[in-house]
Amino acid sequence: MKNYLKNSSNKAYKYLELIIWLDVAMIIIANTTAGKITQLWIFPVSVTVFYFPLTYLIGDLLTEVYGYRHARRATWILIFAQILTAVIYTFVVIMPPALGFKFNDAYTIVFGQAPRIVVGGLIAFFAGQFVNDFVLAKMKVMTKGKYLWTRTIGSTIAGQFFDTVLFYSIALSNVIPSGLLFQTILSGWLLKVMVETVMTPVTYYAVAKVKKAENEDYFDKKTDFNPLIINLKQR
Repeated sequence: MKNYLKNSSNKAYKYLELIIWLDVAMIIIANTTAGKITQLWIFPVSVTVFYFPLTYLIGDLLTEVYGYRHARRATWILIFAQILTAVIYTFVVIMPPALGFKFNDAYTIVFGQAPRIVVGGLIAFFAGQFVNDFVLAKMKVMTKGKYLWTRTIGSTIAGQFFDTVLFYSIALSNVIPSGLLFQTILSGWLLKVMVETVMTPVTYYAVAKVKKAENEDYFDKKTDFNPLIINLKQR
């Protein structure tokens, strides 16, 4: 076992904030573009399946390296960022267009759906991310830090199930036909898990690099896993 620091939850980190804000950017991008359905072979899927799994890789990185407490903090930052995004998008839609401005309908179509998508995203993300982080943290302790692939894939199967079912059910019900919605949920969940599995070598590489750079490998042996604890400060 490499000589990483264990359970040093109050230390300052080099890359933690950068990783969190990258996660914020990806979530907001996903919320804005989730309504676009494309065809991938025989699967109708939201375009977010191509890049949203990156947020679960980041979530795995946060929990695996920094521990559940910092992952929970990141989740709450993301939730507040999504609420702010929804409020501003609503403001954009309700503001009357200037005379001669011809693209108001396009803004209304895209951003008018955003509040509903964000509500679905908030509920789905809250459930999916905390399930993902909880499963990964518990499995890390159970496996004594070995077999990283089992907990990254296992936590993704659980977390993405809740995330995908809740998000699509809330954000896209009555927007697309129910049959297409069910296909989209199933194919989206399976594809996200497949992407996470394919990205396992990347996860191994990223985790190893960040652990070495931060001199950290946190084990959640005495962690309070209550998801409702809000602490937005790093320390």
